[in-house]
Amino acid sequence: MSDLKNEAAAVAQPLDSELQQDGIVSEKKGTAGDQKDMYRMGKQQELRRNFRFVSIFGYSMVLMATWETILTTLIIPLTNGGTGGAIVMFLVTAVGMGFVIVSMAEMASMAPTSGGQYHWVSEFAPKKHQKFLSYLVGWLCVLGWQTGIASIAFLAGGQVQGLVILNNPNYVPERWHGTLLVIAVASFSILFNTLLARKLPLVEGIVLVLHIFGFFAIFITMWVLGPRSPSKEVFGGFQDNAGWGSIGLSVLVGQLSPIFSLLGADAATHMSEELKDASHTLPRAMIWTAVVNSSLGFLMLVTFCFCLGDVESAILSPTGQPHIQIMYNATQSIPGATALASITTIMAVFGCVNNVATCSRQLFAFARDHGVPFSAFLSRVRPGWDIPLNSVLVSFSIAVGLSLINIGSTVAFNSVASLGTCALLSSYIVSISCMFIKRWNKEVLLPCKFSLGRAGIWVNGVSVIYLCVALVFAFFPTFPHPTPDLMNWNILIYGVVVVFSLVYFFLKGRKVYVGPVEYLNKDL
Repeated sequence: MSDLKNEAAAVAQPLDSELQQDGIVSEKKGTAGDQKDMYRMGKQQELRRNFRFVSIFGYSMVLMATWETILTTLIIPLTNGGTGGAIVMFLVTAVGMGFVIVSMAEMASMAPTSGGQYHWVSEFAPKKHQKFLSYLVGWLCVLGWQTGIASIAFLAGGQVQGLVILNNPNYVPERWHGTLLVIAVASFSILFNTLLARKLPLVEGIVLVLHIFGFFAIFITMWVLGPRSPSKEVFGGFQDNAGWGSIGLSVLVGQLSPIFSLLGADAATHMSEELKDASHTLPRAMIWTAVVNSSLGFLMLVTFCFCLGDVESAILSPTGQPHIQIMYNATQSIPGATALASITTIMAVFGCVNNVATCSRQLFAFARDHGVPFSAFLSRVRPGWDIPLNSVLVSFSIAVGLSLINIGSTVAFNSVASLGTCALLSSYIVSISCMFIKRWNKEVLLPCKFSLGRAGIWVNGVSVIYLCVALVFAFFPTFPHPTPDLMNWNILIYGVVVVFSLVYFFLKGRKVYVGPVEYLNKDL
């Protein structure tokens, strides 16, 4: 442990003399505030700070992709809760996740690091639990983001297959087709995160424009050409199509769709070491992402609920994608529906690009703190690249490996892919709970550029309560009394991964992992 502390002291260099004033001093080190933050946290600046507000805002918007995800997961709330339930649960989820994002934005302002949640837990948890909880949360984040690549790539691949079926009804999709599409999307994402890594901020701005204009293209088309359902039918259409025997329970199960569409509050945090003036810019980007994406998601959801037409034809669409069928029903044109649906497909692909960036930075940060096996390899930043290339390539390999599960069982793959939701929700619960306890005990908080002040304890408390409820239903199957092929196996896989991380911790992890709090320089 003493060796690790010496290592921390070695990498945490004093502030450059020319950085004693605010402002940007170099492309790599960022502002004086950035370097002070890195020095306080005992971290060496290895990545290039080439993100600004617009690019990190676009990055977060595209990764969260709320309105696009609402469309591609529309079958869940239509089956569980109906249109009325879908609208109500989206609003509830948007408010709940709003509290979560604000809570995390404050912590990100205090400690803007690629480590995110596990670093915050290490700093803010009660002293005797810092090491263990930080380690556990680090593994939950690894689990959440690493499975995310395969999950988003699978969504993109499914939409590609849906478009092929729309244009060629004779096409019969095979599971191995889906696997190849996952690998193709993941490969495209790796290209952007390696050879084109320095262009990523520019790309984010361009894709943000597509995100906004694509929304209006679909939004306007549906209202102009689509059928209209009565307002009473839309807002009062609470249904238990899955057969739970209770409208209320059915509505609660349907929240899986809005949870997934509003997940990823920590995504931008893991890019904070590549963002200029991170402690100021990061919380603003996180909050504006939540506000804008929630608004667009709600408007798109209401639009599709009004223009739904025949619900059964949408759910049973041969494309396997209800939103593609609804677009076709509205336009009565295969080329028109293809053009509209292609927007969501393109956005899913670039969402995967951003997911690769986030999960590789999180893995790099956790490896830097000796939290995973092969830490030296995974935390290496090759000279001239300014990216954690090894972590990027390992993340790609994991996605390819997970995609092979789909060849044997799509249900098993879906369980693994959706596991990320439960893991990330758990990491949010632990990190925000630590901040709540710190406030409850009236302990001194770190100074930051975005503070919740006296409202913080209430915001943190509401966040934790909401997240606990959301986590319970994230483990629910989408149908009652499921057969093995319809069962949500998340809780089993989640338990296995948690047990593995605990075993690794007690066998080896606790001997090499001291936690970020041990690296801190407290002379600032």
